[in-house]
Amino acid sequence: MSLSRIIGAGTFGFNYIVVTLVLIIIHHFFLKNKTMSNRRKFIQQTILGISGTALLPVIGNANSSSVKSLSNTNAPLQIGMAGYSFTKFSLEQSIAMMKRIGLSNMSLKEIHLPLNSTDEQISAAMAKYKAAGINIYTVGVIYMKTKEAVDNTFAYAKKCGVNMIVGVPNYELIEYAEQKVKEYDIRLAIHNHGPEDALYPAPGDVYNRVKNLDARMGMCIDIGHSLRAGTLPEKAIRDFKDRLFDLHIKDINTAAKEGKGIEFGRGVINFGAVIESLRKVKYTGVCSIEYEKDMTDPLPGIAESVGYFKGRMAAED
Repeated sequence: MSLSRIIGAGTFGFNYIVVTLVLIIIHHFFLKNKTMSNRRKFIQQTILGISGTALLPVIGNANSSSVKSLSNTNAPLQIGMAGYSFTKFSLEQSIAMMKRIGLSNMSLKEIHLPLNSTDEQISAAMAKYKAAGINIYTVGVIYMKTKEAVDNTFAYAKKCGVNMIVGVPNYELIEYAEQKVKEYDIRLAIHNHGPEDALYPAPGDVYNRVKNLDARMGMCIDIGHSLRAGTLPEKAIRDFKDRLFDLHIKDINTAAKEGKGIEFGRGVINFGAVIESLRKVKYTGVCSIEYEKDMTDPLPGIAESVGYFKGRMAAED
């Protein structure tokens, strides 16, 4: 069913979809977990995590009132959204979708606010996010292939009022980027992008480049791309904890270069182990969901993934 049909289906239609998603999530979890106490916690938090979407306004009205976000309810790990998940939608639509899924932390992608935006355009966009109760906690992923790009990126981040950039600087620009980190006091989290990435395929490739630099030079581990590159994300989280600033979480259908994004719980990511590692290292950043499947109609899959991740957090308590 398409997003437009979900929007037009009315309360009954959307509630039916929510119930269906809950049953799917529970089925996949039960196949992998036998402990009854964990099952109970998982069911409770999954229903809370996903059913809130049925109570929120439709995408057609980004300024409508919404119920209180459930993203931090009894959850030691903060959940957010990577703006790339909404690449096919406008800024206003992305705001409405964030409200619908009940999350308030967002990584801003330049698709929704270009790097060459004027000061007035940046102020207006940030005011819209603030009015909607959305916390823009970082910008990116931003690619930096020239010194000018590094300059523009840090100036943009300052205007947006964030203290961290998720970015990909070329090797020859890392020391220059470090200078900007010191100048602006803005952290840089370098993102790994899997086997196809000539620069940073795995988290270790980032760590080896930043481990001796300023402490504000770190990484954003993408757990799906990490596994595609042959590194268990739960191990990378433990090994590189001192430089772990941000996290992009996703599931993939196979642990290989060919792996593609899929709804959480249906793929090969061991979310239980990932959550255990995050808690072990006392991770205080955001776990940003990056959903790259059905990008013209992502809301059902995002809702399913949010519910699954919240359920897993509860089950791991």
